[in-house]
Amino acid sequence: MVKEKTSKILTIVGIVLCIILIPILLINITLIAKSYINKDEVPSIGGTFPLIVLTDSMYPDIKSGDLIICNTAEAEDIKVNDVISFFDPAGNGTSIVTHRVIEIVEEDGEILFRTRGDNNNTEDKELVPAENLVGVYKMRIAGAGHIAMFMQSTAGLIICVVLPIILLVGYDIIRRRIYEKNNKQDTDALLAELEALRAEKAEKEKA
Repeated sequence: MVKEKTSKILTIVGIVLCIILIPILLINITLIAKSYINKDEVPSIGGTFPLIVLTDSMYPDIKSGDLIICNTAEAEDIKVNDVISFFDPAGNGTSIVTHRVIEIVEEDGEILFRTRGDNNNTEDKELVPAENLVGVYKMRIAGAGHIAMFMQSTAGLIICVVLPIILLVGYDIIRRRIYEKNNKQDTDALLAELEALRAEKAEKEKA
């Protein structure tokens, strides 16, 4: 009975670990791999990607330290009042800004976006070319940006990538050892019972 309960508990623990850790592991590995393969692109999964918010320019809807979820989009599909993420034309070429579209401009057949942060008094200095568009904002996870930033650190990679692998491997090793131990105990008990029956039979034959 105890063995059955232990086995059930280990099975439940294993299922929970797989449900929690495997998706985290796969997502982390995918995003890390894509960030190294395509250094000039924001890594995404199925056209969806997370971004960490570092300023309060979109306060109160989006706050510093939030994790926002965006979808890739075509420039033609963007409308006024959409919140978009884009490579800052006034930045270093790698910084990404998330601001609201207040006007769509066409110059020489090219689409450009005039943007402004909800918490800013003035519009952004430069128009955003269509080629700078990264995606359109869909939702935010309050405060999760701090966790995401930690996951990008060495300690975070160890905890969120290496540790899940160690836990899964460790669980499998423990489960196998317990299974082998239980099997050995059952085998030993069966052998002992057979020896007892043989001894009992031998006693009867002597009598």
